Amino acid sequence: MNATISDTFSAQLHTQRRELIERIRQQRGGTRGRAEAAADARATASDDWAKADEEFDLGVALEEREAAELNAIDAALQRIADGSYGLCVQCGASIPTARLHAQPTALRCVTCQAATE
Repeated sequence: MNATISDTFSAQLHTQRRELIERIRQQRGGTRGRAEAAADARATASDDWAKADEEFDLGVALEEREAAELNAIDAALQRIADGSYGLCVQCGASIPTARLHAQPTALRCVTCQAATE
């Protein structure tokens, strides 16, 4: 992949990373950590503990998804840095640019991704 294309995807990934981190901060109410946010949610919960537990579980699931997304972005940025970005991790073929535009963290070409799923 040439440097211009790599720079384009690097900029896109850095933007996604900043937006994701900002979204996480807003969900947590600024700079509070997960434990503080959970304690606040429990404190303001009504007597419906089942609902409070469900909301807590949903919050944890969202944080896990966001952490996985952040890890995928960081891994893609590392692949750009080491020159392996845009190559399928399974077969080594080039991942089509259109696929990378749609999913800049893609690890596999369409064929290998379909086989994995």
